[in-house]
Amino acid sequence: MPADASPLLLAAQIGLILGGLAALWRWALRPEARRSAAALAPWDITVTDFFLFLWLVLCSGLLVPFAAGAWFKHAGLDTTMKLILGTAAFQLGLLGGVLLFRYGFRRHAGAAAPAATPPAGPNPVLAGGAVFLMAVPVVFVVSLAWQGLLDLAHIPAPPQEAIDVLRHAKAGLPVTLLLICALGLAPLTEELIFRAGIFRYARTRLPRWAALLGPSCIFGAMHVNLASFAPLVALGVLFSLAYERTGRITTTIVAHALFNLTATLFVLGGVNL
Repeated sequence: MPADASPLLLAAQIGLILGGLAALWRWALRPEARRSAAALAPWDITVTDFFLFLWLVLCSGLLVPFAAGAWFKHAGLDTTMKLILGTAAFQLGLLGGVLLFRYGFRRHAGAAAPAATPPAGPNPVLAGGAVFLMAVPVVFVVSLAWQGLLDLAHIPAPPQEAIDVLRHAKAGLPVTLLLICALGLAPLTEELIFRAGIFRYARTRLPRWAALLGPSCIFGAMHVNLASFAPLVALGVLFSLAYERTGRITTTIVAHALFNLTATLFVLGGVNL
């Protein structure tokens, strides 16, 4: 990326924050917006089936990277490629668990799958773009506050390994694989599990604060990085609210992908979103 790109990216960041504040007011903070009814239908499955869903996701998410790791030992891959392919294998394993539950263990039942959506609603691409805009100022403020707390406590918080790899990797296969994982695989997998799965089940069975915070905290912890934990929790809560409002998981998948794309462009440009 050109050396003079950073000022442009900083200006873009300011523009996104201002646009996000306007979106927050338009779609979330105005009295009319707050009165909007939730469009998300309950996920009517048994406790046993829900824990079966979690068990399949967890087992598949562990077994696929384990099998891939056995292949890595004989493939002569460098550390960077092992990290990237291991991350992709983990995401594929999680997604495999969701699909196994949907098309294997739940075919006999009448309850909807985690990805079920209502037949009508806002355009998911436009709604996803609006949710992405709203996420930018929220994550920005939470990141500043969280980093300030970590600094006050003298707790070191290095960036995620994937960000380090992206900053130092040369263009080619490693960057391409990272982009596929960040822009496609991760948004699809994580939204199906944390929003369409755990949040949708919990929202009608737990207190509202617990239904919002519980899946979001697991979502943040899954990234195994202290610096990004609080911002990811805030992002998870926002995505859950958006999913509840629109009833469409496609909305948060689009928002998640746009957020990852923007963060990737900023990292490549040397700017921290």
